[in-house]
Amino acid sequence: MDTQRRTLLAALATAPLAVQANLALPPEVASELPGARLLGSGRLTFLGLHVYDARLWTDDEFAADRFDRHALALELQYGRTLYGRLIAERSLEEMKRQGGFSEEQGERWLASMKQTFPDVNKGDRITGVQRPGESTRIFVNGALRGELRDAEFTRRFFGIWLAPQTSEPRLRQSLLGPALARS
Repeated sequence: MDTQRRTLLAALATAPLAVQANLALPPEVASELPGARLLGSGRLTFLGLHVYDARLWTDDEFAADRFDRHALALELQYGRTLYGRLIAERSLEEMKRQGGFSEEQGERWLASMKQTFPDVNKGDRITGVQRPGESTRIFVNGALRGELRDAEFTRRFFGIWLAPQTSEPRLRQSLLGPALARS
């Protein structure tokens, strides 16, 4: 292989790491998880359309196979306008992939999400902070929007992206990559 081709391949292989290293810790993540670092990032597309970019912020002790036992932050930066009501409904559908729950639980979770999730426009950020066994805190463009105090909701909500049952295994791999290798 010629030198020019090797140099290009090396640059492509390290490009995602360079981009990740230049991302600043969002203020809400810095205040909720001091010392957090970017573990991974990825993009969700649907029928070729950019839905959002996702970034997972964790500490050095994070283990992918026990994601629900670690404080973490999942930041979603939207690539398009979406209605909060539809984000909530889709979230509940995705949570069901991890196993059943009662209709009453689902109704309660959906009502809480509809109240908490705003309509978003391109560039808006929603950051969910997992407080294991306790709650999910939701920030919109850096401002606290609400807190859902339900440990089971919290586990299932972050499982949308991090559980093996996710509907988006490539995005999960992009978010958890380094931690999956350690698990």
